[in-house]
Amino acid sequence: MKRYDITWRKFILPPLHNEGWKFLGIFAAVSALLGVLVKPFGWVGAILTVWCFYFFRDPERITPEGEDLVISPADGTVQMVGKVEAPEELGMGNKELTRISIFMSVFNVHVNRCPANGKILKTVYVPGKFINASLDKASKDNERQLYLLENKKGQQVAFVQIAGLVARRILCEVTEGQELKSGERFGLIRFGSRLDVYLPDGVEPLVCPGQTMIAGETILAKLSGEQITYDGEVR
Repeated sequence: MKRYDITWRKFILPPLHNEGWKFLGIFAAVSALLGVLVKPFGWVGAILTVWCFYFFRDPERITPEGEDLVISPADGTVQMVGKVEAPEELGMGNKELTRISIFMSVFNVHVNRCPANGKILKTVYVPGKFINASLDKASKDNERQLYLLENKKGQQVAFVQIAGLVARRILCEVTEGQELKSGERFGLIRFGSRLDVYLPDGVEPLVCPGQTMIAGETILAKLSGEQITYDGEVR
């Protein structure tokens, strides 16, 4: 009974990302003011304040162990999987790589986690528009933060935070030269957005459009090229 109680409390009141406290305060203050002026508006504000709390939630995740695993950096739904040119801002050349695009709605956890073990070689911020992140052109037109990570074997994984219609700020919490572990937090996007992951040449994705992703837990690919079957075996 006690163990169930703890799990229940974590679900109802999950940890909050530090970035969320000031927004929660603003939402609560505005809700209180609206409640004084027009009581029904106060209830609407209270609902939005609860939503704000859950938007900035930062639950713990259990990341699969493995040096060659690529893990989903975001909660959400796989929207696109396909070959595209590598982001020119990262200086990876004109080669085509497999890109996995994960769309986050305003109800998903927006704390982003590193997709693989390695060192951050390069980070690039690009200002831009705020068109619908579900559109393919958002990867070139929207505000975005790009990262290039390299593991001990010299394999490179690129990933990009892309702002969306409602998103108005991308938070980057890592620096160039920093060593990261798979599943480690590296940033946040406020209010609806997208994460793109570019796999190294020759690495095949293990996910397809429509699948639901859990940041820090869902396996996107294996850098060794081995395939994971539904019975759990590696081939």
